[in-house]
Amino acid sequence: MASQQQLNDFLASVERRAWRQAQYAVRDHEHALDIVQDAMLKLATRYADKPASEWPMLFQTILQNTIRDFLRRNKLRQFWVSLYSKFSSHSDDETDSADPLSYVPHCSELNPSAEQTVLQQQNMALIEEGLALLPARQREAFLLRYWEEMDVQETAQVMGCSVGSVKTHCSRACHTLADWLKQQGLTL
Repeated sequence: MASQQQLNDFLASVERRAWRQAQYAVRDHEHALDIVQDAMLKLATRYADKPASEWPMLFQTILQNTIRDFLRRNKLRQFWVSLYSKFSSHSDDETDSADPLSYVPHCSELNPSAEQTVLQQQNMALIEEGLALLPARQREAFLLRYWEEMDVQETAQVMGCSVGSVKTHCSRACHTLADWLKQQGLTL
């Protein structure tokens, strides 16, 4: 059985990446934070007694299920609101200019120049924009495989699908993202 400190350390280590995954899925800063908090709370209350080696898979499964639940509830809520109201529930002021959990890819240099830093930030923003355009299942498979570095079997388990489906989703996501980035003038 793992200690409370080990659980705290684990949750701190996955917080940023989990928030990014949730933000890609729901495209809303505050809802993404709520989803991550819910997933962390579920892990801490229901699975803290599990061995620490099982937490990464459990957490990813909980996170993906929490994202799906949110999307399902949101879709149903929007259906009823649009059906019975002539007012739209959407707001267009979703600017995320101040991102406290921004992810900057690792540089090969210890002290990159300002130009390199800006170029990296622009490239990362472009990649994030491309990821947001992917269908939900492709984005989920892509992020779990390449962002979370899970193997195909683990990804299939988290997504609740076959290994072949994971491979198909990842392949399509890679091709779509590469084509879109090429159209934007970015070659990796």
